[in-house]
Amino acid sequence: MTEIQFIERDGTVEFAVVPIELWNRVASLVEHLDDTALFDRAKAEDDGTRIPAAVLNAELDGAHPIRAWREYRKLTQDALSDASGISKAYLSQIEGGKRTGTAKIYTAIAKALDVSVDVLLPS
Repeated sequence: MTEIQFIERDGTVEFAVVPIELWNRVASLVEHLDDTALFDRAKAEDDGTRIPAAVLNAELDGAHPIRAWREYRKLTQDALSDASGISKAYLSQIEGGKRTGTAKIYTAIAKALDVSVDVLLPS
């Protein structure tokens, strides 16, 4: 039988002393509940966006998100500029950080790359 010792102060239980085996079981259950809660929260907040490792690594190495996605999709600047309806020079300037591009341009590029606009915005 598990013996739990209660420690009182001024007639109020303040502490409980439990055998280590019981403590370890309870701690394991609490950790499992925490993991389950985190998983459930992540699942509920999942918007479906997935960033491939190649894109993330390119961005971490300093590439503009548009360039990272373009290269991941194996598109040239010519192909992406044609697909998005902008000039190659304009695309090059956006990727190089010399121009920012309008919302309309980002929307066209996102459509051509088959991604949401928010993944193309530089951080």
